[in-house]
Amino acid sequence: MTPPSTLGHQLAMSLRLGSAVTLICGVCLLALPGASAGAASTAATPTVAPQSTVVLLFARQRALRAPHRGAQMVADVPSRQPLTGERTTLPVLARSTDSSGGRWLKVRLPGRPNGLTGWIQRDRARLEITAWHLLIDLRSRRLVVYLDGRRLRSFRAVVGKPSTPTPTGSFFVQETMRMPSWDPGGPEALALSARSNVLLSFDGGPGQIAVHGRDGLGGTLGDAQSHGCVRLAASSITWLARWIRPGVPVTIYRG
Repeated sequence: MTPPSTLGHQLAMSLRLGSAVTLICGVCLLALPGASAGAASTAATPTVAPQSTVVLLFARQRALRAPHRGAQMVADVPSRQPLTGERTTLPVLARSTDSSGGRWLKVRLPGRPNGLTGWIQRDRARLEITAWHLLIDLRSRRLVVYLDGRRLRSFRAVVGKPSTPTPTGSFFVQETMRMPSWDPGGPEALALSARSNVLLSFDGGPGQIAVHGRDGLGGTLGDAQSHGCVRLAASSITWLARWIRPGVPVTIYRG
């Protein structure tokens, strides 16, 4: 996936599904059994590669634990995303060929547990390259944008408060969306593959983490005040939504 100026991507479609940020982040939430509210790993500043490979799915796939047809299924992966209908786009971690010549891709998957991966068939899918990468530093409370391995922009952010921390790890942008003006969290949102390690939502929300605006929510940039999502100024999230597409890697860490 090359920069949008090359591919001619359009901005994400408007949603008519009620409050999308409520569905994604889960404003009404229940604690996960055994989860520690203060748990968060520490890590040095990650190294960002100039490019990453992603795969666009053109058919539903069964993600397996190993690259052969007899392996146990990890997840059923649809070809399009549930909120926006965007093409499912997943980061590629490895490639393999089985004994019968079948080609396989190891991909990062959305959902619980965080860090889930699986092997999908190479057929009926298209490989692309993305030069974008997002780093979110929970200690400095900043989102940093990289292009071609070089730091391009940096935005102050609101991150998860101590009782509902933003999870750390390697994730990706699952869906992109423009929020209706009456919905909280606008004007734009990037729904991530990450899920809260502390909270499980009900009433339609999976406890999914998103990067979104502060419309109707507030929060002081540079503070830890959210349920786990990352909030940006309207100008910052609008800029991101212009360029960042599904499949872009997102690394969340505590510097």
